[in-house]
Amino acid sequence: MSSRIPELGESGGTLPPDQQAAPQAVHALAELLATRPVAVVTGAGMSTASGIPDYRGPDGVRRVEPMTIASFREGPAARRRYWARAFVGWRRFTAAEPNPAHRLLAALQTAGVDSRAVAGVTGVITQNVDQLHQRAGSPDVLELHGTLTRVVCLACGAVEDREALQGRLAAANPDHLALDPHTGQVRPDGDVALDDEAVASFVTVGCLRCGSDELKPDVVYFGENVPRERVDRAYAMVDAAEGLLVLGSSLSVMSGYRFARHVHRRGDPVAVVTRGWHRAEREVTLGVDAMVDSTLAAVAETLGVDLPAAPRGDETP
Repeated sequence: MSSRIPELGESGGTLPPDQQAAPQAVHALAELLATRPVAVVTGAGMSTASGIPDYRGPDGVRRVEPMTIASFREGPAARRRYWARAFVGWRRFTAAEPNPAHRLLAALQTAGVDSRAVAGVTGVITQNVDQLHQRAGSPDVLELHGTLTRVVCLACGAVEDREALQGRLAAANPDHLALDPHTGQVRPDGDVALDDEAVASFVTVGCLRCGSDELKPDVVYFGENVPRERVDRAYAMVDAAEGLLVLGSSLSVMSGYRFARHVHRRGDPVAVVTRGWHRAEREVTLGVDAMVDSTLAAVAETLGVDLPAAPRGDETP
């Protein structure tokens, strides 16, 4: 498409940090969405307002060490530690609700179908594992790093619903039901910090098919590769678009960063809205250092797209 994106290319790097994006950034983002179909990549910054933390602060430094596949496979003790923390944290994780950023993105996607306000969103490629995009009403969501709502056996490949596993773990660990999930530090993987005694007394359960204790949430841990089929689907979304919009991600891992490189190399615009540092400084056409929800709200208002009301009981504090 030959439409020129005002301010893109001339803005010169990332705008000063603010809770609200500068008006020229809002105008440029609105123009991008109005004139070009875009693919959207989202990260942990989309869900922090829902109470799910991210791994890194605005300076790009990790707040917590992520789970790696090597540490998960160290032995039964490592898996006991993970599942004890995940069992207690599950109630808190599943209580998280979509926040305005999720609902605004869903509204912008719908506007691309129901009106001419948005040129179109070819798909949402999320690095998050919380399914909040789907619960907010977003169609065409690709979970790049998987989802915590499923569990897979590393020994035989059997898949189990996470809620079903939670029930089996509850039956094996009735005393742990009394532990408060809000007392420990919550982690992006949905687990919370527990003391050594609570971990040591936790009883794991085996795979329903083969009995192995190597049950793992169906997510891509550090040290694992995103399945090829999933990567191909993501590239199809990106290649169907004429620009890339990154929301709430520093793109610190290659699984997301590669899409910014891909779009930049073919000469299409890349816009990044996130707090603080991001990896795509060389690829970005417009970088906006601001909160995702307030920025999307301003962009939607500029485009005349209304924020859907949160379902009763779903309002995020």
